[in-house]
Amino acid sequence: MTVPGRRSSTFSRLLRHGFTDPSGAERLLDLPELAALRGDPVLLDALGATADPDLALRGLVRLVEAQPDDERQTLTATLLAAKPFRDRLLGVLGTSEALGDHLARHPHDWQTLVTYEATDLHPGVAEFEQGLAEATDPVTLRVAYRRCLLAIAARDVCGTIDVAQTAAELADLATATLRAALAIARTAAPADAAQCRLAVIAMGKCGGHELNYVSDVDVIFVGEPVEGAEEGKAIQAATRLASHLMRICSETTVEGTIWPVDANLRPEGRNGPLVRTLSSHLAYYQRWAKTWEFQALLKARSVAGDPELGADYIDAVSPLVWQAAERENFVPDVQKMRRRVVDNIPAAQVERELKLGPGGLRDVEFAVQLLQLVHGRGDATLHSGTTLDALGALAAGGYVGRADAAQLDEAYRFLRALEHRIQLYRLRRTHLVPEDETDLRRLGRSLGLRTDPVAELNKEWRRHASVVRRLHEKIFYRPLLDAVAQLTPGETRLSPKAAGQRLEALGYADPVAALRHLEALASGVTRKAAIQRTLLPVLLGWFADSADPDAGLLGFRRVSDALGKTPWYLRLLRDEGAAAENLARVLSAGRLAPDLLLRAPEAVAILGDPEGLRPRGREHLEQEVLAAVGRADGAEQGVAAARGVRRRELFRTAAADLIASYGTEESARETDPGTLVDQVGQAVTDLNAAAIAGALRAAVRAEWGDTLPTRFAVIGMGRFGGHELGYGSDADVLFVHEPREGVDEQEAGRAANRIVTEMRRLLQLPTTDPPLLIDADLRPEGKSGPLVRTLKSYEAYYHRWALVWESQALLRADPLAGDMELGRRFIEMVDPLRYPAEGLGEDAVREIRRLKARMETERMPRGADPTLHAKLGRGGLSDVEWTVQLLQMRHGWVEPGLRTTRTREALAAAHAAGLIPTDEAQTLDEAWVLATRVRNAVMLVRGRPGDTFPSDGRELAAVGRYLGYGPGHVGEMVDDYRRITRRARAVMEELFYGAA
Repeated sequence: MTVPGRRSSTFSRLLRHGFTDPSGAERLLDLPELAALRGDPVLLDALGATADPDLALRGLVRLVEAQPDDERQTLTATLLAAKPFRDRLLGVLGTSEALGDHLARHPHDWQTLVTYEATDLHPGVAEFEQGLAEATDPVTLRVAYRRCLLAIAARDVCGTIDVAQTAAELADLATATLRAALAIARTAAPADAAQCRLAVIAMGKCGGHELNYVSDVDVIFVGEPVEGAEEGKAIQAATRLASHLMRICSETTVEGTIWPVDANLRPEGRNGPLVRTLSSHLAYYQRWAKTWEFQALLKARSVAGDPELGADYIDAVSPLVWQAAERENFVPDVQKMRRRVVDNIPAAQVERELKLGPGGLRDVEFAVQLLQLVHGRGDATLHSGTTLDALGALAAGGYVGRADAAQLDEAYRFLRALEHRIQLYRLRRTHLVPEDETDLRRLGRSLGLRTDPVAELNKEWRRHASVVRRLHEKIFYRPLLDAVAQLTPGETRLSPKAAGQRLEALGYADPVAALRHLEALASGVTRKAAIQRTLLPVLLGWFADSADPDAGLLGFRRVSDALGKTPWYLRLLRDEGAAAENLARVLSAGRLAPDLLLRAPEAVAILGDPEGLRPRGREHLEQEVLAAVGRADGAEQGVAAARGVRRRELFRTAAADLIASYGTEESARETDPGTLVDQVGQAVTDLNAAAIAGALRAAVRAEWGDTLPTRFAVIGMGRFGGHELGYGSDADVLFVHEPREGVDEQEAGRAANRIVTEMRRLLQLPTTDPPLLIDADLRPEGKSGPLVRTLKSYEAYYHRWALVWESQALLRADPLAGDMELGRRFIEMVDPLRYPAEGLGEDAVREIRRLKARMETERMPRGADPTLHAKLGRGGLSDVEWTVQLLQMRHGWVEPGLRTTRTREALAAAHAAGLIPTDEAQTLDEAWVLATRVRNAVMLVRGRPGDTFPSDGRELAAVGRYLGYGPGHVGEMVDDYRRITRRARAVMEELFYGAA
């Protein structure tokens, strides 16, 4: 007897055995129907081993209660005596409430689980057909189907078969069920059956021999008349039989339903006829079918009806399937279909969607199918409709890395097992991971996770989904596949003849030289040559998409010669599709980026890292540069390291700019050119500022150690101070110093001058890295004045002698290196000059206008077209900048937004303050951005700075591609430039010359 207030020993034992409702379980165990089982400890152990002991016990009670009196003892005795039976029965009851319901309705079906012969362990279609043989109508078919399903579930939950075998058995059971349903339909309509031949083609998971517990069974029906029958009437008869078959399986009866039979994968979908002749199918596929329909046919398998007709159908459509990858836009079509599937998932369900969500089953299946269709043209070993078999074949053939395939296989098996357990519970078609903790606990335990089932399940699920997501992005969206898919079958392996023909077709200017490069890259039996033979057909297409394919191919050979023996380089190009395409874009877009890359080819790794193209901030770069200088043995070595960082970052910036301007096959080109201009301007400014900071540190350390006798700051001017540097811009600067306390002013001055001289020397030393030219001509007195002044000297000069143009130049002043506190005080000192109180006087305005007009007539290079000169021409950089700077000097004292060194920011602030109408502000901004991009494009294409469009046709085309103009549209580009800058000039003349 249990003492009041204390738990019974049974209660405690139930808790230990995993019951969540031990009180309810205790009451059930006390029922008289379980008297024969109650005292046997074996029962509790067996219940505790199930996924849900409470559910298993409730199901057992219902089953025992449903037994006739004379059979109840047989059941309980068998349960206690036979461990295999006990494990199977309780395993099913603890996993599936729906199968527990079936056993309660059909209490004799438990005997299905008692004896297992050899054939019972791995039944095939014949065994399942035997199990369904007595079904004569939809109701008895459902009962027989559930009985067979009960045996599959028992083998599954007990681990007798793995997830792949379970899926195969479910597909075999579906095959047997379709045959039984067709037999019932034929029996019901013998006249129809006599007129036609009907074949049922399984598609989707059933066709792939990998069905779920509850899933639509996708089919296609093929019909033909029997000899002597009229085709039209025969197809009508076949349609009636097919419709009846679908109803037999799909309709809900007193025994529920089996599964929906879905024929929507047929030609024309639900709008097309349910049954077609074989010739009608072929006519459709050859003329009208879309890419997704061929992808679906990959899993087609004849399963029921006329076997000869079914075989004829498979033989006829198979060649079409393996030619699908040659269709135009094949890979983009498949990828778009995948994205549409994801987009159609309700937002609230995406994170719980096991099949269609990111990292879900569909990711694996689509990736495998895409690889099959692309590579299966020439490799029949890939012709499997079963995902895991196909994945194994892809790995064996080298189309997927073995490690990647193993991880995908493991993840797919886990996700399918989880999907099976979710569906098995209530035999409902769902792919959503439940949110209820009880459901999650049952799922976790069913998969062998017993310590903390909910936490372990979530962890494992997220881990496998993450693996799938990472590998899916790597494999499925790999642009290499797209390019391979667009090649003719003979070119998937590059031969010299095919290469020559292709080069001529792609418009290589020097096919002979290009063939030499190809022979050097692709010949031999090394791993390097093998990988390059795979890549070259792809790269040739990408190079041809540029303005200079020859340069791209030559650049690839040079990079490959430098890095080809390093394993990471070959792996990068083979496995990271983005890296290969990015490299192709960079190598064929002009001279600057390839020159920077070839000075240090290991920088190619930047192109394979999604984060690698993001510019590093000034603080990060300065830390790296100063650390490198600190480790160096001397000033020259230190600045060499700093310049190496600058070169690498210049390559990073140029590569990111080119890739964003061209776009890739994974991402569209950047549509806002202003964003690209701002990114380049800031990035080049940051890397130059870091290099100057490094040179300053190196020069100081070489002579003075850690502390210079004077505080020293570098003030950026011009585009440097405006954070608007281009690739070929000099760094305009002012040098300012202030003697430290107790240091003689002359000594401080000598130290500051030596520092400036040494910095300029170090930054211009002949090396493989591009020099950084420092221009201090904007200093007081210009080239005649001292290179460096004290802060007091600057203050005295500016307050006594400063001209209007010098105040205007100071609008761009911004401290960028050295002593930031000193730089800040310099800015405070010059603010009243650049933003004069009460604005500019009329004399100053007239002087600025006079200077601008003089510059337009005197500084334009002889022979230059003033309508196309990006800096000094009509509506170019100078026009926009002088207009904005005049507004800054006139209104900056009352409009804080105008107090910026950046042209576009100041223009936006002037518009916000009502100083420029919206249309005119947009016109000026568009012209300034375009002119800046033209200068950047010229430097990227020619490798040297320029302010006008190139005269060489190929270089001009490359500038056009950078600016977004396709082949043959350079004339349109030049016309657009003239139109945009003409409008900007009109706005400038009104605002600058016409202002009161």
